[in-house]
Amino acid sequence: MPKAKATSKTKEDEGSQNVGADLSYDEAHTALQLALSALQATDLDVEEMTGLYRQARAYLDRCEAVLAHVEQEVMLWQEGEIAVVPFKELT
Repeated sequence: MPKAKATSKTKEDEGSQNVGADLSYDEAHTALQLALSALQATDLDVEEMTGLYRQARAYLDRCEAVLAHVEQEVMLWQEGEIAVVPFKELT
């Protein structure tokens, strides 16, 4: 009987997390929509589906990170900050 794979992150998992790290919100959102459309295809094998899911998740994470950053800036602005808070690149 084959052994189950370890549940620790693999290089493939780590690579998929960096897929959208340098994209703008619009770029990540468009890529997410494309990945979700591709996932709806009926001719995908399990490996392709898994890879597409990981990519979609990375794009979604990027979108959420950008939105969270913008939300934080807006909250600072609404609290009466006189100085403009510059947009800092997310890492």
